[in-house]
Amino acid sequence: MKLGINGMGRIGKISLWHHLAKKTFSEVVVNVGRPVGKSLTDLAHAVENDSTYGRLSNFLHGYHGQRVIEELDEATGRMVIDGTPVRFLRSHRNPREIGWREHGVRLVVDCTGMFTDPTASADAANGALRGHLEAGAEKVILSAPFKIKTSGIAMPDYAVTTVMGINDEDYIPSRHNVISAASCTTTCLAYMIKPLLERYGAERILSTSMVTVHAATGSQLVLDALPTANATDLRKNRSVMNNLILTTTGAAKALRLVLPEMAQIGMMAESVRVPTTTGSLVILTLNLQSNIRDNPINRDDINDIYRTAAEGAYQGYLIYSPEQNCSADIIGFPLAATIIEGTETHTRTANTRFNLDHIPNLPPAVRDAMASHTLEVPVTQAVVYGWYDNEMGSYANMLSRLTVHIADKIL
Repeated sequence: MKLGINGMGRIGKISLWHHLAKKTFSEVVVNVGRPVGKSLTDLAHAVENDSTYGRLSNFLHGYHGQRVIEELDEATGRMVIDGTPVRFLRSHRNPREIGWREHGVRLVVDCTGMFTDPTASADAANGALRGHLEAGAEKVILSAPFKIKTSGIAMPDYAVTTVMGINDEDYIPSRHNVISAASCTTTCLAYMIKPLLERYGAERILSTSMVTVHAATGSQLVLDALPTANATDLRKNRSVMNNLILTTTGAAKALRLVLPEMAQIGMMAESVRVPTTTGSLVILTLNLQSNIRDNPINRDDINDIYRTAAEGAYQGYLIYSPEQNCSADIIGFPLAATIIEGTETHTRTANTRFNLDHIPNLPPAVRDAMASHTLEVPVTQAVVYGWYDNEMGSYANMLSRLTVHIADKIL
């Protein structure tokens, strides 16, 4: 089976590396959509070398790896990389014009970040995700969350958001032909939340909030520049090299698509961009209702949940680390959605007081029957830290697993 990849940005390139290592597909067809450098040799150079992860040959074969790109054919855009034929298309940016059908591609991963609306018509002037289907693909995976641009339109039946190991069973091959792999932050967050939901249930998680301390992305600027007309966020035009930049994240919204239980809990989500190339961190804060005042939830309870999950149902996706890590330690390896920093799990339990007079829809008879109008409830606040390599080790790894999963269902 052949795989199509649209876009050679950070995720497109690193996804190609993953599939070259897995050897799942007989051929990979990559649409770059424009000329690169002066020749195919220049494109091969960009594929082979990476400022964050080093050389492709070392990624595939370790310290003794030799050059793995050969048999370059300028006319066809074909080269052989570590035994796998890879063809680069350099003509069309609009998905419906790429010509997947002519190249025998049935499954496409769109890594451009440009086409995120699953409802957009295939013949949209500037291109659309569904254009890949018109061009011959049977399934399209989006390496980003869906964003429906027209308010009031519901998610279509043919689209689904899934994270491998969390809700991949939601993917129904006969129904879904457009699949979102969510985001790097949502993927990490899902593996931080799911074990807690399974242990305590949504009814005992009173509230949640998260902050992602996120590495720089390709959309940020190296140096300060003037904002565009009508820009509302002036920080997006500030230098990524010199600043911590407050920004937004759609992780909470996407999380509800893969963990519907979160709709009854709710979550505040914030993001801070920092000047590193990759390696990010989710700081998750939860308020949990404790069962017994004299035996409250503590840090050992929380860590045991993650340790058990990492050794059991979520082995290979979730890692519990008893070590003191820095962001550089989790880049590239280990391949996992989330790495829990167990040494930094913190809890605090206290009695939270609720004034019954301020509780809406409480029957007066219930309130009057109580000796006091103040109710004390033991609540544990927990803080959990989860590392994730937002490129190679976490997101592109999980995306490649999902891609193989979808491919198996096609066969």
